[in-house]
Order: sequence, then structure tokens, then C-alpha cells
Amino acid sequence: MQKRPKEITNAFIQILEENLRDLISGKTDEYLDINKIADRIHINAIHLSTTIKETTGKSPCDICNEKTISVSKKLLEDPAFTIADIAYKLTYEPTNFTKYFKKFAGLTPSQYRKSILQTP
Repeated sequence: MQKRPKEITNAFIQILEENLRDLISGKTDEYLDINKIADRIHINAIHLSTTIKETTGKSPCDICNEKTISVSKKLLEDPAFTIADIAYKLTYEPTNFTKYFKKFAGLTPSQYRKSILQTP
């Protein structure tokens, strides 16, 4: 693999992960879309999308969904956060978050939380 596509992919993932951390910490309330991430890397969004697909075999949306679900699962493991709190932190309305989570995780957030908290 050439050096520049790997740099672009790494920058994309780094910005995405940083954005998710900032959302959770309350530092921002904006979930960055592909266009805003591309602007930060100083490239065209189509070029970014094509590069991500070529280097990872996944679309940028797939990667965003995987990382968002991963963060969601980690937050759901902490009963101090309500599902609504988690939804709002990730810029979702609670009902939309439930649908989104179920689509990608196969369970609702409450089903996931219940399965995790019951495990010894």
C-alpha cells in the first residue's frame, strides 16, 4: 500500500475517534460527517471516501458505525449513564439511538445492558 492512502486512513480514524471522545466528554455536541472530516484532512470528501474504501475494504460510514457502536457498548456497561444520556451524548434522540443500536448491534441498548450486567 502506498504511504499517502495509509496516512489519509489513519487521519480519518484519528479524527473520528477524537470526535467520539469529545462528544462523550461534552467538549463538543457535533458528530462530524465525512465532509467535515475531509475538510480537516484538506482533501475532497469523495477522495477520502474512495481512499478509505480502498485501504480498509469498508466505507467510511461502516467505520463510523462500528466505532460508534463500540463506544455505545462501553457506555452501556456503566449503569451511571441512562440510555437517554448516552443517546444525547452521541447526538441522537433516544428513540433513534435505540433503532440505530439495534440495527448494528442486533439488540436494543437496554437488552445489551441487561445481558452485560447479568454476566458474572
